[in-house]
Amino acid sequence: MTDDLLPAAARVHHDGGLLGQALVRRSGALPPPRTGIRILAADTPDAASEGARELVAGGHSFLLVAAELDRVVIGPLVRPGAPGCHRCLAARRAGARADAAEEAALRTAYGSRLTGTVSPLLTPIAADLAAHLALSRLGAAAATGQAVTMVRLADLEITRHLFLPDPHCRDCGSLPDDSPARAAIPRVPRPKPDPEVLRVRDLRTERAALEARYADDETGVLKGLRTRGLHTLPFAEAKAGPPESVDGGYGRALDFRTARVTAIAEALERLGGGRPGGRRTVVRGSHRELAARYPGGVLDPATTGSHEPHRYQEAGFPFQPYHPGLVLPWVWGYSLTREQPVLVPESLAYYRLGRHQPRAARPFVSEISNGCALGGCVEEAALYGLLELAERDAFLLTWYARMPAPALDLHTARDRRIGLLADRIQERTGYRVEVFDVTGAEGIPCFWAAAVDVQPRSAPGTEPAAPRPGVLCAGGSGLDPERGVFGALHELVTAIEAYRLIYPQRAEDAARMREDPGHVRLMDDHALLYCDPVAARRLDFLLAPGGRPPQERRNLRELAERYAWPRHTDLRADLDELVGRFAATGLEAIVVDQTTPVHTASGLSCVKVLVPGLLPMTFGHHLRRITGLDRVLTVSHHLGRSARPLRPEEVNPYPHPFP
Repeated sequence: MTDDLLPAAARVHHDGGLLGQALVRRSGALPPPRTGIRILAADTPDAASEGARELVAGGHSFLLVAAELDRVVIGPLVRPGAPGCHRCLAARRAGARADAAEEAALRTAYGSRLTGTVSPLLTPIAADLAAHLALSRLGAAAATGQAVTMVRLADLEITRHLFLPDPHCRDCGSLPDDSPARAAIPRVPRPKPDPEVLRVRDLRTERAALEARYADDETGVLKGLRTRGLHTLPFAEAKAGPPESVDGGYGRALDFRTARVTAIAEALERLGGGRPGGRRTVVRGSHRELAARYPGGVLDPATTGSHEPHRYQEAGFPFQPYHPGLVLPWVWGYSLTREQPVLVPESLAYYRLGRHQPRAARPFVSEISNGCALGGCVEEAALYGLLELAERDAFLLTWYARMPAPALDLHTARDRRIGLLADRIQERTGYRVEVFDVTGAEGIPCFWAAAVDVQPRSAPGTEPAAPRPGVLCAGGSGLDPERGVFGALHELVTAIEAYRLIYPQRAEDAARMREDPGHVRLMDDHALLYCDPVAARRLDFLLAPGGRPPQERRNLRELAERYAWPRHTDLRADLDELVGRFAATGLEAIVVDQTTPVHTASGLSCVKVLVPGLLPMTFGHHLRRITGLDRVLTVSHHLGRSARPLRPEEVNPYPHPFP
């Protein structure tokens, strides 16, 4: 690498290639810059890496101008101590680009023969164009932020891409230590735009800004933001995460704008739940020692349910048995019930630690995104996390106790869209829609939606049609019952459309699962199993035998009036009411703030909510997690649905049908 002096002590740090020559030549005709920022010009990725290492070690600010095989990348502007460096950009590109995995494989296979070779597409004209763009950017360095300009070498197309800093970056990332103070949720006003609304702001009005900030197939936190119209409802999806393991956010709504915003929000929620991205975990110890150090301030893992004891003895089972002396990493959460900080096992607060930390402590149970939520403030996110926990708990209690539940007449709803949507589903797909009220002792409206195949079978002597799913299920909840029902129908549409495609290809797999529940290993397997018409009969306790329509349905309008939620002008009051209903049945609500700088860039909050004692949703029959939770035995009796509490052997032995 060599330095060529530019006016006012700015320097081009380059490898003697075309980009460096063009920058030196062009800079002589420009007025002296006042930034003192260096330019690192490199014709190959290897030269760029070497030069960046030298400049970072020297504490210099610099603008990177680097050629790759198919493009020149101008940026980022790297400043000592400032987030958003070249490593952040590399991480974002690895997560966003569709060909990132293939490129990584090529680099592994060919090494410096690939990354140390100058692209034959890099011409003097392309280098001159890149130099012009770089110097223009340098003159406006103070206003550039985290962005890069790309010149495609095949046709000299110029594009600009924003990127967000990586909080885990080893060069510029700096997570603060976790602490009780940082976990606290102080009481502050959270006014709502309307008492009927359960949000502090409407993200739909921010769609354009959210897409610009997060969605970019080159450098974005999210990639593959797409909408699809050939569905029962408008559908959108967005992907997040490293290319080797992509999490999706999905949105289904009555309009495409809402669907796109929902997909973005769900994908951002997934980003928060995988590993700590806002605070660094610093507490490690056993429950026994931490409970002595912080009396009343440590969650007892034994209250959260465990897998069946024999599972822990199976070869290859990825979890270890819990005992009070087990040493674990812990994060600080906040009890909304007692309004105090509480330590929570890290593996209960974040569900993808093993993906990001290969040497992470072995967890004691399977945990998923159950209770994770995104909101315009931490209270809003916590409210929706609690609603999800209530929905999943009600679904599982209904299943494990095989509790009958009243069916609802969807055409009696105040919101006429509910009945119309049910009709549209049947007209488009051939599935009759039933929704059941499975609200529990807490009085939080929860619903089980089911789609029953009513399409006529092929007539004798005709070509047999492809097999169709027998029954598909979904859940929903909402402080307004009709919103909960509407949400359940949206989820049901997703299941119907997915498994109408999946089941014909996997009908034999479903039959094997019916005979041996040990084959139910993944999330998709649970719904797939009950596509099998024989297995679907296991739902006769809820549906009429043979899937016939219920003889009686309850008026949804009257149900909504009976479950009417108090009208509050402050969202914190809604949250307090919800927490109080759990507390009335002896349950504590704990919130772990998962918010990262990625979320705060848009003023969003991301949380994981835990309510020890509720039934946790798990996927894979071997991972059912009800041991130690008396609720599964007692709730049906408490609700008057059974004459006595269940005995353990009476619990439904089959995998649940939640999709």
